Amino acid sequence: MTSSSQRVDGRTARSERTRNAIVDAHISLITGGDLRPTADRIAREAGVSLRALWSHFADMEALFAASSQRILDRRDASHEPISADLPLDERISAFCHQRARMLEQIGPAARAAALKEPFSPALQRYRKLHTERVRDELRGLFPEIHGNDELLAALTAVSMWNTWDTLRTPMELGPDNARAALQRTITALLSSPP
Repeated sequence: MTSSSQRVDGRTARSERTRNAIVDAHISLITGGDLRPTADRIAREAGVSLRALWSHFADMEALFAASSQRILDRRDASHEPISADLPLDERISAFCHQRARMLEQIGPAARAAALKEPFSPALQRYRKLHTERVRDELRGLFPEIHGNDELLAALTAVSMWNTWDTLRTPMELGPDNARAALQRTITALLSSPP
């Protein structure tokens, strides 16, 4: 005999699987190059009905928020702490290698978000959150910043997606050359007198 709580647990698990499938489908379409996937394409990719999509997400804004959170979670899971005790040049190199890897990973999602961000409070919130995370990482990794807000702002700006995309897309640099340009810039900023 199946108890009422087991039926509820089964429905909850199915609902969670469906929700995850929708978020995964959204991210998969974006990373596959469909930067503006429709709800219909997302539902089809997830193997669910359009009605199921709307029963899990009130609107596309809610789906953007869930997908952005998933991408941030993946970023956090792949982040490897760098010791602030390393010599400066080693910290810069490790930071630039990690940023290059992460920026390459989020590239398609960042391009898709850029199309929608001006109209999406959820995406604007996640961009600010991501910027704060990078600022916090820079503060912790480079005590050389010593409360210099101007230096922190410059380091943050060059470490963000927009700069990376400029290096990779219009300037047509490969990942290694883009990382070398990032490393040169960060080295120059941290080596210049305050």
